[in-house]
Amino acid sequence: MKKSKAETAETRKRIVEVAAKAFRRQGIDGTGVAEIMAAAGLTHGGFYRHFSSKEQLVTEAMSASAKNLLLDSNVAAEQGAQALMDVFQDYVTQDYRDAREDGCPLAANGSELARADETTRHNATDSFRKIVANIAPYLRVHEGEDGTDTALSLLTNMVGALTIARIVDDPALSDRILATTRRRIARLIDVDVPLQQKEADPA
Repeated sequence: MKKSKAETAETRKRIVEVAAKAFRRQGIDGTGVAEIMAAAGLTHGGFYRHFSSKEQLVTEAMSASAKNLLLDSNVAAEQGAQALMDVFQDYVTQDYRDAREDGCPLAANGSELARADETTRHNATDSFRKIVANIAPYLRVHEGEDGTDTALSLLTNMVGALTIARIVDDPALSDRILATTRRRIARLIDVDVPLQQKEADPA
């Protein structure tokens, strides 16, 4: 029986969600199409009814993951600086560090994304830019810098900290990296910035 468009779309969405988790858990190169389809409860042969290549799936999976991260920052920024503080500090906790498959693709797949195709890299870049724009109005800035400079520094620090905290084999060192980064977040996000400043800020 031929599937409806809605059923086909739902199946495609399930494949993307399964792939996104698998890519974050074990890497893009370390995850095969057959494995993804099996985890989604589908046959390997059905893959090409939805995607032209693994590269296309990677692009969509990374975009879906990035949209989730972007959504978190969107929602928090609309609620104000304190909500943003909570989201960002949660990013560098032990729970987030250990939940690799549910976390940020920039930290989980960064080195592979750097070698990805043009479309995947563009999507990751676009999401990163939007997160920077969301948080820039709420940051304390140093002389000679603006909110965008500070946002770039903070976000790259967070992604790097999470990555290194996962790499090191010393639990105490890993926890210290995360704690140090949480303190930096607390110093840089200005919880006294009124919500209306974001609405007026063109960034």
